[in-house]
Amino acid sequence: MIEGVLIKPLRQIPDERGKVMHMMRSDDPHFEKFGEIYFSVVNPGAIKAWHLHTKMTLNYAVVNGMVKLVLYDDREGSATRGQLQELFVGESNYCLVRIPSGVWNGMKGISLIPAIVANCPTLPHDPDEIKRLDPFKSHISYDWAIRHG
Repeated sequence: MIEGVLIKPLRQIPDERGKVMHMMRSDDPHFEKFGEIYFSVVNPGAIKAWHLHTKMTLNYAVVNGMVKLVLYDDREGSATRGQLQELFVGESNYCLVRIPSGVWNGMKGISLIPAIVANCPTLPHDPDEIKRLDPFKSHISYDWAIRHG
């Protein structure tokens, strides 16, 4: 596991009308602060990678569908520098994934329907504090293809 990454199972409360899906509360021990909340839609097979934030912490929860979420630690001085972490997040594994600043992340839609990813970062979006890399041509050695067997 990458240093500073938190994976927290989240509660779902179902009843005959539907369900409530918890994500984060201001009194949670892992809550830092609120920047904004937004939703990203990831189409089946689509890859949204690589990006990192230099200042903000990300808090992802996939409320519909499934994604393969991949993290890469490139932070100088980190005990887990150079490590990859692969997570399968969504309806089959409903959880919060907290990603600290400086950790590269990307995701691929792996369900038959579009995945909806909620993000509650600690700062409002600022295009000057985000870095991006090509998902197929970068120093991060990761194969996005499906693995069989």
